[in-house]
Amino acid sequence: MTQKQPHHSIADNYQQVLASIRSQEDRFHRPADSVHLMTVSKTHDADKVRQAYVAGARDFGENYVQEALDKITALAQSPQPLNDATWHFIGPIQSNKTRDIAGEFAWVHSVDRLKIAQRLNDQRPDNLPPLNVCVQVNLSNEDSKSGVSLDAAESLCASIAAMPRLQLRGLMAIPAPCAEHEQQRKAFQPLHAAFKELQQRHPTMDTLSIGMSNDFAAAIAEGSTMIRIGTAIFGARS
Repeated sequence: MTQKQPHHSIADNYQQVLASIRSQEDRFHRPADSVHLMTVSKTHDADKVRQAYVAGARDFGENYVQEALDKITALAQSPQPLNDATWHFIGPIQSNKTRDIAGEFAWVHSVDRLKIAQRLNDQRPDNLPPLNVCVQVNLSNEDSKSGVSLDAAESLCASIAAMPRLQLRGLMAIPAPCAEHEQQRKAFQPLHAAFKELQQRHPTMDTLSIGMSNDFAAAIAEGSTMIRIGTAIFGARS
């Protein structure tokens, strides 16, 4: 007879993930609370987002524009709106979706083309603060992944820094999957080095958006300031 696995609530999962992040900060001599947890809520409904919010989550990552807009609207119109939630767009960006992204999100982590950056700048409503932007780097040069090369990131960062409705905040990457901790660290190292170098020229850059469920310890060791976790908090995707 198969034993049923114990069911953990979203609140329990969120606190466990947060505790793991704090433990890795300590392990790798990072300042306490220097790594932020983004709760990746893509494919999970508004009720699950609210459960994570009640547990303490404030940063939510979404990949699909229409799905995200439906959730943002539903939660804003509920009797207890999530007033201090911050919405991050982390998926590939289509040109025809930039207006919605510019109007509804506080952060975009996946800018990899000057054309997209320019559209986000031009379409960011004047009544909102500048849109926080990370440039996505394709660390492994994989055809299946979005992102600029590490060499091209410098030029794109400079262009974004000059746009008045955007705030250049950092770099984001999703390296090729790898199970070995030291190899994961090795993959992140060039990005961390480039980030430190770019910070010298762009003082608004304070965010290294790297690390997911399978590699966040290596990401923290290599300077991550924002980890993106979904399944470990919400369970398997719908």
